[in-house]
Amino acid sequence: MSYRPLLAAVDYDSQYDIPGRSSDDNPTLALDYIDSSTVEKRLLRKLDLRVAFLVLVYIMNYMDRTNAAAARLRSYEEDLGMIGNQFNTLTSVLYVGYLLTQAPSNMILHRMKRPSLYLSSCMAIWGVLTVFMGAVQTYHAALILRFFIGFVEAAFFPGAVFLLSRWYKQNELGLRTALLACGASISNAFGALFASGILGSLDGTLGFSGWRWLFFVEGALTIVVAVSAGWILPDFPSTPSVWLLPEEQTLAKRRMEEEVAGGNEHKSKPGEDHSGLVEALMDWRVWWVGAALSLMISSMSFGIFFPTLSATMGYNATTSLLLCAPPWILGTATSFVVARHSDATGDRFWHIIGPLLVGIAGFILAISTMNTTMRYISLFLMTQSPVAYVVSLTWVMNTFSQSQSKRAAVIALINSMASAGVIGSSYFWPSSWGPSYVNSYLICILTSVMSTAMLWVFRRHLSRCNEAAEAEEQSLGLPKGLRYLL
Repeated sequence: MSYRPLLAAVDYDSQYDIPGRSSDDNPTLALDYIDSSTVEKRLLRKLDLRVAFLVLVYIMNYMDRTNAAAARLRSYEEDLGMIGNQFNTLTSVLYVGYLLTQAPSNMILHRMKRPSLYLSSCMAIWGVLTVFMGAVQTYHAALILRFFIGFVEAAFFPGAVFLLSRWYKQNELGLRTALLACGASISNAFGALFASGILGSLDGTLGFSGWRWLFFVEGALTIVVAVSAGWILPDFPSTPSVWLLPEEQTLAKRRMEEEVAGGNEHKSKPGEDHSGLVEALMDWRVWWVGAALSLMISSMSFGIFFPTLSATMGYNATTSLLLCAPPWILGTATSFVVARHSDATGDRFWHIIGPLLVGIAGFILAISTMNTTMRYISLFLMTQSPVAYVVSLTWVMNTFSQSQSKRAAVIALINSMASAGVIGSSYFWPSSWGPSYVNSYLICILTSVMSTAMLWVFRRHLSRCNEAAEAEEQSLGLPKGLRYLL
């Protein structure tokens, strides 16, 4: 491992006074005579409103990704003639398409002036494909559609995370990333309630099974949200925006210029995207963290099969779906607390390990008993672990922030590797291992422990980089520079 000092860096704790420099992208306003703190508060308020809409898009994204698990409770497998592990294959194939698209999609997104149109267009396409899922008659047709849904959906989450990194400072990212990622928990919670209502009330309407209506309705809602998204989602700070005042636009650009280590943020140049991708591919830390997060995501595969695990308590399909909501609601609330505390303290590692340990406790409890109450409590503990992935993504953005192109590539590559964990972990939960799923939980414990160990190595590496930087500054009499967040 190499522990190179961090050169030409800035202090995370420095204040962001805004000088009156000019930008090459478009004319800017001098902020010398403007109360920058007031402008910044107004800017963040407007940004946060658009991030809230981004969460709604992610809810639809995740709902369309996981609705097969709810459909499974209402003759989905029987109607399409699935046998053996075919449902698990149907679940995992979406992530094959997801894996292939993320890195090239983010590199394309980085070059765009209007990422809002790109993301909303992708959303409309996967909404249409979801509607088609409700009309399929064979397993193989469903398999093909699921692959292409993943292929298109892959553009959204890494693209949204990169978009956040282009607007928010490092000490602001944790909470906003948590806000975005909580869309998955909200989808798991209220998506189950929504699915319960559709499966129970529309079953047999116009001659269609309830599970078909589930795909029809959720796909149609996704299309409606996609149309709105093109107008509401933010673009980049350098793109003229009608929703920002001139001084807010100027401040947004300056915040990002001064946030980058050494102030070396730059405009896109020929070959820059290629260079950023190559840098990401050549950085061993990208592969190391990607593998660690792949193991972490594997340990969280219970989320895909949550309705199935809820059904092991012996209730009917409707009740089982209703019981899915409370654990995920608690998990959502916890994610905000943990992410905000992580930002406030500047710590990442322990805010990742804590939720993982709580999740392991849930796995152990589920293994230990078939008691209905205890197994339901175990679900509450398990849903605490996904916040670890939220903080991990924030840590990635904090660590690999040298340039926009490399950051875009790193986010996509690491998220792709993490998604690869879902492909294999979809087979962690075969029906033959139910209803106790002891083997499944043991695998989740093992992957959690392995992920923890790899992230500890990563933390030690960053710590030694910080020590080397401090030693160099002291020997050369340099001011304190950037330090990696640990």
